[in-house]
Amino acid sequence: MTIIHPSTAHDVVDVLVDQHHRIMQLFDRVIASEVEERESAFFELRRLLAVHETAEELIVHPRARRDIVDGRGIVQDRLDEERSAKRILAELEDMDVQSDSFVTKVEELRDAVTRHAEHEEHDEFIALRTGLDDHEAARMAKAVELAESVAPTHPHPSVNTGPENLIVGPFAAMLDRARDAILAPTEDVRPGGE
Repeated sequence: MTIIHPSTAHDVVDVLVDQHHRIMQLFDRVIASEVEERESAFFELRRLLAVHETAEELIVHPRARRDIVDGRGIVQDRLDEERSAKRILAELEDMDVQSDSFVTKVEELRDAVTRHAEHEEHDEFIALRTGLDDHEAARMAKAVELAESVAPTHPHPSVNTGPENLIVGPFAAMLDRARDAILAPTEDVRPGGE
């Protein structure tokens, strides 16, 4: 993955790159964990992927689309990658976490998400960072964190744009969080990392 050196203590790119690293660590944890631990690790991975992508779709992609060279094309390519990853993630939700095919599918998703994150960091984040002053970058980081606090926690492959997320997101988030509370693994895994 591309290493982006932070220009401020807490800007939007720092937040997103940090999440990319946490997502990769969670993939490793899901793949390497014993069957008993796999479900809770996957639960956490799925939640972070869903809220991360929602925040990007609401806050980051619109700004990149507007402000960076070939922003529309770059963002569309990222949305296509996200849609594909959401489909794989939705398939995983219906699989038995104890099966070998589940681990194989998680590895497929990890590879797709790794490529996606590299493209975001190289094609979108670097260009976005150069166009933002420190105040804007910090303000966008706060907006990303706010969007994540109300984002759905499960993949919704048909929802891929900011406007769709604004309309469907709060309802999907409410239903997802209720479902999470009912179906959560036995470990204390709560939405929002509380």
